[in-house]
Amino acid sequence: MIPEYVRTEILRRIHATEAEYRVHILLAIESGSRAWGFESPNSDFDARFVYVHERDWYLSIDNKRDVIEYPIMDNIDLNGWELRKALRLFRSSNPTFVEWIQSPIIYLEQGPFASACRDLLPAVYSCLRGIQHYRSMAKTNYRGYLHENLVPVKKYFYVLRPLLSVRWIETYGQPAPIEFHKLLPLVHDEAGLMTDIMQLLERKRATPEMGLAPRVNSIHAFIEAELRRLEHLDLVPQQPLDDTTGRLNELFTRCLPA
Repeated sequence: MIPEYVRTEILRRIHATEAEYRVHILLAIESGSRAWGFESPNSDFDARFVYVHERDWYLSIDNKRDVIEYPIMDNIDLNGWELRKALRLFRSSNPTFVEWIQSPIIYLEQGPFASACRDLLPAVYSCLRGIQHYRSMAKTNYRGYLHENLVPVKKYFYVLRPLLSVRWIETYGQPAPIEFHKLLPLVHDEAGLMTDIMQLLERKRATPEMGLAPRVNSIHAFIEAELRRLEHLDLVPQQPLDDTTGRLNELFTRCLPA
């Protein structure tokens, strides 16, 4: 959960951004571990937003900066993407953007942008790209952090969440939810594993961000078996939606200020 004083401060900074850059923020959400549901006591607040400029800003042949970034202050990490950048990334099933529009923690939502993206998500999303992304994320974090006797607690979840996300995509043929607890039923029939994951989750929520813990054998066995399975997974390319670009162009036009 987001403490009320933090939510108030994030909203204050969001409105200050609108005034400073003369933009309209269409969606502002929490991303990262707090949205995933396994934050540590000292986790940053990762506030992300999508913004649109006034219409005249787009009437130029010049390339312009398409991000707004601020240094982390008081554990608040605030930055955002311009509307066209966001929609281009959406078209390519960018995993970060796909997670933004599914975040359960919303600071601000204005206009048709967010709801339209959620409606379009099943048609635009590439399951192939999603599986490739999550498989790579799991493999990278496993190889980089989980081979010692003492391992970073947080990195278990940076492997488990993507592995379960792959299972979700395989099972349902749609984007995985970003909340970790929604993915856990995928291993409900492995009682010992589920128990160990829940115990580790409690430890994660009580442990500082870089806290270490002994290896958990059942979780290691699951991770290694899944990574071996995914190495040989036959990935079939999807046919993209016929008029994806047309739909996203129409949404872009709808989101421009009058």
